[in-house]
Amino acid sequence: MSALLEARDVHVAYGRVEAVRGVSLSLPAGQIVTVIGPNGAGKTTLLAALAGLLPSRGQVIYDGRDLAGTDVEDRVEAGLCLVPESRELFADMSVEDNLLLGGWRMRRDKAAIASGFAEVYERFPRLAERRRQLAGTLSGGERQMLALGRALMGKPRLLMLDEPSLGLAPLIVREIFHTIADLRGTGVSILLVEQNARAALESADYGYVLETGEITLSGPADELLHDPRVAATYLGGHT
Repeated sequence: MSALLEARDVHVAYGRVEAVRGVSLSLPAGQIVTVIGPNGAGKTTLLAALAGLLPSRGQVIYDGRDLAGTDVEDRVEAGLCLVPESRELFADMSVEDNLLLGGWRMRRDKAAIASGFAEVYERFPRLAERRRQLAGTLSGGERQMLALGRALMGKPRLLMLDEPSLGLAPLIVREIFHTIADLRGTGVSILLVEQNARAALESADYGYVLETGEITLSGPADELLHDPRVAATYLGGHT
């Protein structure tokens, strides 16, 4: 299966401090690949570099194209979309207006915008109920749904999710991961950074463990789920 995204020997530094060192990973089209690891390991930094938000060394290959010199807007236009940990919603705008901004790359295609709204509201009925409500008044789970919905409005080919379960109640976490698995079924490829290692590995096809800026372990997600080292460090000692 061909890779939609490849990172080759990627380095990211903040001044003299190298937060990501020599990271290489591959995401086959139509799969979920997860990156797990402790806080401060460089997971968010890696996603930001892949999205073009931070300068990096090494190669980022997307759909066979080297993204060197490609800005954030052009990466989004190509179907590469990041849902950040902070969600970055416009709190003083309505749910519907936040979604409309997500469809910016489809702005000249009114039919695509209309179908985007229909698909998002079908997937997240609560957003349909709250379409006129200000985003800042939503619950945590609803804000995450809106962040995902806004990304989906742009018809992404690759969705990069940074800590989608952060701060959410267990019931909502299950709902979010069900949505992630369902999105794979629609053909969207997903790169998932997640603190909840068990949920991430149970959802993913392949996984990488990132520690202090370096990949220390990788393999099929099911194998990592039953790896004693992963279990001891990230799964509470239970496989």
